[in-house]
Amino acid sequence: MKLQKHKKRIPIEEIIPIIQSKYPGIKFEYIMDTDENNPLSTYRFYGSDDKQEYFINPYTAELSGKRIASSAFIRVVTTIHRTLLIPQAGRYIVGLAALCLIILTISGIRLWLPKKIKHLRKSLSVDFKTSFKRQNYDWHNVLGVFSAPVVISLALTGLVITFNTVFIALLFLFNGRSPQSTASIFGSKSTVIPHQKPLSPKQLSKKIYKLFPDIKIKGISIPKEQNGSYRFDVYKKGVPKTGERMLFIVDQYSGKILVNSETDFPNTGKSYLSWVTPLHYGTFGGWPTRILALLGSLIPPTLFITGIIIWWPRYRKQRKNRNFGKTAGKASKEKSPENLNFIFYFKNGIRYALVILTASLSCGALYGISSGIVTAPAFFMAYYISMIVAVNFIISVICFIVRLIGLLFRKQGKTLVRYFAYSLAFALVFIPLIVILNVFDVKIF
Repeated sequence: MKLQKHKKRIPIEEIIPIIQSKYPGIKFEYIMDTDENNPLSTYRFYGSDDKQEYFINPYTAELSGKRIASSAFIRVVTTIHRTLLIPQAGRYIVGLAALCLIILTISGIRLWLPKKIKHLRKSLSVDFKTSFKRQNYDWHNVLGVFSAPVVISLALTGLVITFNTVFIALLFLFNGRSPQSTASIFGSKSTVIPHQKPLSPKQLSKKIYKLFPDIKIKGISIPKEQNGSYRFDVYKKGVPKTGERMLFIVDQYSGKILVNSETDFPNTGKSYLSWVTPLHYGTFGGWPTRILALLGSLIPPTLFITGIIIWWPRYRKQRKNRNFGKTAGKASKEKSPENLNFIFYFKNGIRYALVILTASLSCGALYGISSGIVTAPAFFMAYYISMIVAVNFIISVICFIVRLIGLLFRKQGKTLVRYFAYSLAFALVFIPLIVILNVFDVKIF
């Protein structure tokens, strides 16, 4: 697209009726500004069927190009990233893989921690004079430790994006709102007025501009049904470099704002709108955090390779030792802590939970420190991990009740006691953070 000198971009809310009149054959349900800071960027029109995408010149309202959405290279890559090209189940496989990555990274740091502080410096370096096997081990440790803040941040936000309906419901639930009220907010419908034409996006946007004069409309969703509503995705000046995201759902006949994220969402609820995507893409801090996100995304496959090199010789050695399984079994019976009591596990759980709470705050802070944005990423990490802890605690309570009534898990009773003790300890450490942020409604995000 050529830059139109001395011309202004047609506002996104004004170009919609122009395209509907000029190109009646173009069917679309959503329009977005691909990059308002780039004068060469276009408006992108597409529908829910993902068959065609259209790119419109924002200066002349001319069709600049189109493509079949499903076969576009970036769309294929995005689909692989989100679903592994597996319908339905692929999305959840990716989400669970992100959860496993969080657990592996945290447990890896726990295994790496040296027993004495004087050994810390050695644990953070690679000795190039040693054998390949030792250097590989050192690289595995060093890369894992230094990349942990970014890797955990990317994995956590990926998990949140995958299971967004669960996390959004929890955000409202922790603020005293039922999941049904959440569904009613996002399912808001227009009140049909007979014999009245729907208002144009330009007319509807005026009400939003009156409330927030300095905003930028990034995207507009067009209602498909007669009682459907317009959705305006809006950015205002905020901490993230991409802008603080806001959401408005507007009645297409009366212009009444049915949902205003600034007033209808709690501050913790707005954290999803403004921070999940910028943290996952690394855009919240500009180029420093973009580069960190890129490097962080390259580390897990590297650790996978170095981990395989570490694991394979050990695995082969274990297979050669035919008595390994029996020996290990005896040792586990003699030294297993299964016979220890509930209090022992609970105390250990409190200690681990405090370490992980500190680590989660540190991960977010270290991720954003290069750009001077520390507080919001730190509390985002801790708060969303707290939600996972809360869900895990509910599961542990259910399992423990089942154990008590003796319906299932008869042989695994001691394991369930340990699981419940750790879950209770983590809940007592993390859930107060949820309570504090929700009760006081602190504007951290």
